[in-house]
Amino acid sequence: MSRFSLNYLGIFFILISILSFFNIINSYYFNLYLNIDTYIYTSLISSLIGVPFLIIKKIDKKITIYEKILIVIIGYIFLPLIISIPYYLSIYNISFLNCYFEAISGFTSTGFTIFENIKHLDESLILWRSTSQWIGGIYFLFSIVLLIDIFDNSLKKSLTNFISFNTSETFKQSFKILILYSSLTLIIFIVLNLINIRTFDAFNLSMTIIASGGFLPVNNIDSIINSNFKEVVFSILMLISFFSLFLSYNLVLLKNKSMNFFIEDFYLFIYFIFLVVIFFIFFNFNYNFSSIFFSLTSSISNIGISLEDTPDNLAFIFLILVIIGGSFFSTSSGIRFMKLYSLIKFSINELLSHSKPKHVYINKFYFSDTYVNQSELYKYFLSVLVFIVSLFTISSLLTISNIKIEEAFKLGILTLMNTVNSSMFNLNDFNFFNLNILTKLILIFFMIIGRIELLTVLIISKKFLFKN
Repeated sequence: MSRFSLNYLGIFFILISILSFFNIINSYYFNLYLNIDTYIYTSLISSLIGVPFLIIKKIDKKITIYEKILIVIIGYIFLPLIISIPYYLSIYNISFLNCYFEAISGFTSTGFTIFENIKHLDESLILWRSTSQWIGGIYFLFSIVLLIDIFDNSLKKSLTNFISFNTSETFKQSFKILILYSSLTLIIFIVLNLINIRTFDAFNLSMTIIASGGFLPVNNIDSIINSNFKEVVFSILMLISFFSLFLSYNLVLLKNKSMNFFIEDFYLFIYFIFLVVIFFIFFNFNYNFSSIFFSLTSSISNIGISLEDTPDNLAFIFLILVIIGGSFFSTSSGIRFMKLYSLIKFSINELLSHSKPKHVYINKFYFSDTYVNQSELYKYFLSVLVFIVSLFTISSLLTISNIKIEEAFKLGILTLMNTVNSSMFNLNDFNFFNLNILTKLILIFFMIIGRIELLTVLIISKKFLFKN
């Protein structure tokens, strides 16, 4: 393993140590001594691992794309082991598998939880759950930069004009991500405070929103979001994880503004407005549009939390929106809207070319000089195919584990899309604690697959299927 790889993992072990230290300070400040030792152990262990990774004087070598992929996978497996320490050493007598399940669920920003009643947890552990999401969200964004070489040019241009990143450029862009990610978290926290949400809840929810996670500091979000005004403001904040993380940066600080930097967010905005209009006209049942708007934004941003009065008959539509997802350079999951748009556009062009062969049809994004070439469309199609195969596999495995077919199908989608189960999918009463060992291991595996699938399977498939 190269020095760069060890440094990359070491940064996140140190980050976990720092956030553990913050939790120690918070526990002392608010006299929360119940589980304070667990965070001391977590901070020490993560430091003992992270510091040697950062200062090691191993001879550096050129890092290959396959080693980069391996680094990302190793991080998703081993970093949650450190995150699970406070759960395992807490007073709640939680088994190691349940601790690891909770840690993986947080780190992948999924939000499945083995805790049936959040009110029974001390505030330091609630804060740690939210922290795990925040770390996982930034790890995902860093991983995109690390693996920038495997993506098509249209996705690269939404971040930078560089075709490939060297080590210094990777750290430069990662540092920019850290600043933007932290700044947006702070902005969300301030806004939530301004609408009179309790400071502790606002802090936890800010980390949930920016990471597109599903952990809540309470059992029911209705106890916090208890007015139409709060519903609308919270819904708008959830859109931050729907659009690109770099949207605000490019709008404010980019000097030579090119449409290439905004094309994905522009199409996402059109898509969002279209959905709002459709839902307002056809699904505004009992004139509770603020609640539907809440679920709409939660679905497209892959957060998944919802209010109790969300209509039950819209579950399938919300699942479709979860599958589509949002921007590529955000913490949300999904197949990604631009990929589906490109595939649909290409398919229509192919059909029209047979009916009107003399016409020339170009796969180009409107309002941009960006083209989608044939090889990129193959990768888009492959990503959809991989999702279908993965969904069939996990749904079948969950059905074999004695979960009802409908629940297995819904849970399979939410697992692969890293979206929390909630009332808008009619899965809010699903009990993860009572699942058997095999089922939990299946969910753990596919939660990780849902986060790394597009970052790994595409390049591996390209190696074997696209020789040129």
